[in-house]
Amino acid sequence: MALDLAIVGGTGLYQFPGLENVTRLSVDTPYGAASAPVVCGEIGGRPVAFLARHGEGHSVPPHRVNYRANLWALHSLGARRVIGVNAVGGIRDDMGPRVVAIPDQVIDYTHGRITSFCDADGAEVKHIDFSEPYTASLRQSLLTAAASAGVAVVDGGCYGATQGPRLETRAEIARLRRDGCDLVGMTGMPEAALARELELDYACVALIANWAAGCGNEAEISLDEIFANLRDATALVPRIVTALLAK
Repeated sequence: MALDLAIVGGTGLYQFPGLENVTRLSVDTPYGAASAPVVCGEIGGRPVAFLARHGEGHSVPPHRVNYRANLWALHSLGARRVIGVNAVGGIRDDMGPRVVAIPDQVIDYTHGRITSFCDADGAEVKHIDFSEPYTASLRQSLLTAAASAGVAVVDGGCYGATQGPRLETRAEIARLRRDGCDLVGMTGMPEAALARELELDYACVALIANWAAGCGNEAEISLDEIFANLRDATALVPRIVTALLAK
C-alpha cells in the first residue's frame, strides 16, 4: 500500500504506539541526516510513517533540529499528509495543562534556523502563500477524528514559535499574549513552512504540557509536572490517529 500519512513526534513521543509490521529506514536526503530513522508500519492495515523530531533519545534540541531533512525524508517516502505533534505551553485561559489543541495560526519568533528549501545555490525560489499555515482539510479531519474517538480538543488558536531550548520569561509571554498567541512552543516553525514548500498537507496537534510563564495559577514550572502532563496528553494521540485512518 502506498504511504499517505506521516507523524512527526515531539517531546514525549519517541515511538508511536500501535504500529504493526514495523520497518526502520535511514533515508539519505540532500540536506543531511534526519533526526532519527523513519519508522514505517501499519495502523488498522493502513500505512503510516513516524519520525521522532528530537531523536529517539531526545538528543536534538529544538533550534538544532534538521527540519529540512525530516520533511524531505517523509516526502521522499511518499507521504502527502503530515501531522506535527508538538508539546507546548498554554497562554489562553482554556488552554491549560493536558489540553489538546488543533491550532489554525502561527507567529514565528525563531531566529538563525534554515527556514526554506530555497536556501541553497541554484534552488528555485518559491514564494509560498502562508496566510493559512495549516491545511484546512487536514485540520478538519483531525477535529472530526477526535470527536469520533471521544477526545476533547480545542479548535483553533495561534501558536507562537520561540527559539528554545530555554522556557520563556514572563515578559516574553506577556508580549506573545499581546501579539495574539494562545500557545507557545519551540518546534512549530519552520516545520510548517517547509511542509508547504513541499506541497504537503500539514496540521499540528498541540499537547499542552504546562501553563506558560505568568499564566494560569502562576506556579513555578516543574519539569516533573510537565512530563506527567505530557504523558497523559500524548496517550490521546493514537486514538485520534486511529480514528483519522478509519475514515
